[in-house]
Amino acid sequence: MKLLTKRRRSTRGMTLIEIIVVITILSLLMAAVGIAVIPQLDQAKVDRARLDIANIGNALKTYYAKKGNYPDTGGGLKAVVDAQILEKMPVDPWDHEYVYLNEGGKPVVMSYGKDGAPGGADSDADISSKDTGTKK
Repeated sequence: MKLLTKRRRSTRGMTLIEIIVVITILSLLMAAVGIAVIPQLDQAKVDRARLDIANIGNALKTYYAKKGNYPDTGGGLKAVVDAQILEKMPVDPWDHEYVYLNEGGKPVVMSYGKDGAPGGADSDADISSKDTGTKK
């Protein structure tokens, strides 16, 4: 009888200390991954904004080819949507509409970044077609 009882005790499972150690190790791994991934999410949004600005620049070139001029600042990107070149008003990765300016016949498209206000640094910095080389 004692042999049978000993076997059952040894095959019962993990002790409380073993479970705590496993949970601690998993928590440390999740924290390390989180620290490495979260800054990359901000950079991914900045990269997406740059790609969006390039795509909007291409849509503006198509508008120019059809109409012979770029939309004025007042009409903005709505004119490109109305011409059915873009499906809908584009928004940046932070859910703000892109800013469009017609500066002396040259289109400028920009996003004010995460904060949605001019200026800033890091992910709050402005991203403009002037910086990315998507001008006419």
